[in-house]
Amino acid sequence: MELRQLDYFIATCEELHFTRAAEKLGITQPSLSHQIKALEDEIGVPLFDRIGRKIALTEAGMIMYAQSKLAFGNLASAKEQIEELQQIERGKLSIGALPGELNQLVSNLLIDFHRDYPKVQIKILGVEDIATRLLQNELDIAVTILPIEDERIVTIPLYRERFYFVATTGHPYAGRSAIDFEEILSVPVVTFPESHRCRQLVDSTCARAGLRLKPLIETTTIDSLFGLVRSGAGGSVLSKTLIEMYEYEDLVSIPIHNPALTRDVGIAYVRDKYMGKAAQGFIELMRARVKRLKSNT
Repeated sequence: MELRQLDYFIATCEELHFTRAAEKLGITQPSLSHQIKALEDEIGVPLFDRIGRKIALTEAGMIMYAQSKLAFGNLASAKEQIEELQQIERGKLSIGALPGELNQLVSNLLIDFHRDYPKVQIKILGVEDIATRLLQNELDIAVTILPIEDERIVTIPLYRERFYFVATTGHPYAGRSAIDFEEILSVPVVTFPESHRCRQLVDSTCARAGLRLKPLIETTTIDSLFGLVRSGAGGSVLSKTLIEMYEYEDLVSIPIHNPALTRDVGIAYVRDKYMGKAAQGFIELMRARVKRLKSNT
């Protein structure tokens, strides 16, 4: 089994089309097919189901893909370690964050990070399946909601934050010092869709109380959500991080209790993965940024 064959195999998995994969690799389609066939013969099982011109990964192919990605990730890590031994602070850093305010929090550090590590190529991905992406070596580190129930992943707590009911200054609840969670359900609500982790926190709180949230409007973008709330379409339940990022003077943030909504945010990475200088530097920048934010509130 050759690394070249695994490289060809990964490209075919990602394209699910022999011709497109061959073009991506810069080789002919017959050469690619020959290498894939040789790999299948060596393993002893088919890696792809071939249905006419279409192909799909077999169960064995899925296993092979996951392990091949890990192998190439480990090789890249070894190369990074060797380069750093030679005091060459360059390379690539992939950071994951949940879509929304956590992705925004990470993005806000780009200028500071680039100043300290100008030769490092950085990629920020807004993804939901953080643990899977980390374990498949697609991410070096991630900023996410804790806990992560996987002993292969190490987490570093950053902060705990509350959620607030956010509405215009003319909203019926605007003058309140706090509101009960159940009161949110009796007024129009603008929120993220069910796939969003912020929404899932609200929905799980409803479920425990035997209640159900029925939003007036759902939107996937932060800007449109704030625009709808500011227009008076309804209130929303938002994290303190997101509220502090935008600081609209025409909106009020009212603490929620009975129960209070909170979440823990932290950094995650794979336990046995080598942590390069760039990744360590980003973690320190993030911790310093969070410390400054919290000291100003």
